[in-house]
Amino acid sequence: MKRKEIQLKELGIDHWKSISWNKGAAWLVERALLNKEGVLASNGALIVRTGERTGRSPKDRFFVVEPHSNDHIAWGDINQPISEEVFNRLFAKIQAYFQGKDLYVEDVYVGVDPRYRMPLRVVSELAWGALFAQTLFIRPETNEEVANLLPQFTVLHAPFLKAEPAIDGTPSEVFVLIHLGKGLILIGGTGYGGEIKKSIFTVMNYRLPFQGVFPMHCSANVGEKGDVALFFGLSGTGKTSLSADPHRRLIGDDEHGWSEEGVFNFEGGCYAKTIALSEEKEPQIYHAIRFGSLAENVIYDPDSREIDFDSDEITENTRATYPIEHIENVLIPGMAGHPQNIMFLTADAFGVLPPIAKLTPEMAMYHFMSGYTSKLAGTETGIDEPQATFSACFGEPFMPLPIVKYAEMLGKMMKRHRVSVWLVNTGWTGGPYGVGKRMDIRHTRAMIKAALNGNLERVEFRPHPIFKVLVPVTCCPEVPDEVLDPRNTWEDKAAYDRQALELARRFQENFRRFPEAPAEIKAAGPQAD
Repeated sequence: MKRKEIQLKELGIDHWKSISWNKGAAWLVERALLNKEGVLASNGALIVRTGERTGRSPKDRFFVVEPHSNDHIAWGDINQPISEEVFNRLFAKIQAYFQGKDLYVEDVYVGVDPRYRMPLRVVSELAWGALFAQTLFIRPETNEEVANLLPQFTVLHAPFLKAEPAIDGTPSEVFVLIHLGKGLILIGGTGYGGEIKKSIFTVMNYRLPFQGVFPMHCSANVGEKGDVALFFGLSGTGKTSLSADPHRRLIGDDEHGWSEEGVFNFEGGCYAKTIALSEEKEPQIYHAIRFGSLAENVIYDPDSREIDFDSDEITENTRATYPIEHIENVLIPGMAGHPQNIMFLTADAFGVLPPIAKLTPEMAMYHFMSGYTSKLAGTETGIDEPQATFSACFGEPFMPLPIVKYAEMLGKMMKRHRVSVWLVNTGWTGGPYGVGKRMDIRHTRAMIKAALNGNLERVEFRPHPIFKVLVPVTCCPEVPDEVLDPRNTWEDKAAYDRQALELARRFQENFRRFPEAPAEIKAAGPQAD
């Protein structure tokens, strides 16, 4: 028996019908088609459906309470606790469920930088589950690496296995359980690929601060002169789209670490939202979706197999997973120096924040801890339209340690490397959601370009009367000056003032969560009185 099979048997995974280790993309696509797990699109991508859940299920994700994690995790509504007893019951259920199954296994890494990378194993009942792991994470380069990879974490992926709440002690049939001490993640009742991705991201966010590395929910790219830019933001705010710039090399589209040596990508692939994707507006992403890629929950023509990216018939949270090398000007390996610019992306559903504004260091800390944005339709179960929300670190659902820990790390790195920080509204203008319109991505790209090439350092700024952020009076030829002041875009100026004050009050109410924040950071927030 092979050593890898012995490792699985040590987890109680045995008596499988067949087991397929580290197969190539073509093999996995072929097997998925034979298993009727999906269909092949005209662009070569494998189209799959994830079942009833087409977004993350945050109410069904838990950390196991055990000595390894108990004293470090910020327990609460986000980092929910669950007992060893419940975990062991569901672990035994998966062990029994996998008996007699065809299993597909991928051995990969998380973290490009070899000093901080984590070996990972994903065991799935679906061929496309293994393809997802192979596509998204970092693939070993040699057969010797594959043979010697010893996972520090293992994901057991059983989308068709449902929990029985009355018996298993779960709130629903879906379960995502993270056991830090045992290095195990159990996923059942949902096929949504994002559960694998974000569970591993959460684990990295737990581990890396203890190694002196700042983990970030951001995309990153680098210019011809080596200037690095970071783009923080929740799903749907534009991290993937705005970092895919034909004039800059992509480091990664979603998750990174910032060490004393610089920035590095966690992943070897991208997981992009595809609703309303077009070749004209996002050519790099559009052409990246081809053979070896996955398309989740998209509608397609049954005869031509052409994907209709505009359709939200199944969900607005349609997704595509593709290897990062499918982006033409990607940086491989995904490592670069320290950033010169940071963009905080917010999809403002109130429609009152400026399209771009410069932040002082104190403002940057305030907005990082606030993490204001809107949850966009479909990204989580039950979200049908944009909802204003505050998600600290622009990724609080994936931050298991106290928020102040991550904020302190950002503050230290910003100060040491003298980073310029910008607040970029990719949400609504001219009115709130339902009245105004979504920011033109071409304008957003032009404003970001002006910030990155230094043009905005030479223009006049005016403080916003309520939010205090520094709004440029002019920007670049591609963006009309009147767009820069959000109040000018509203027909009813009094309505804008009321809406801005309401959002400012929400900021203030939310920031009361952080009584330990220094006075100068609290003072950098909006004024609603």
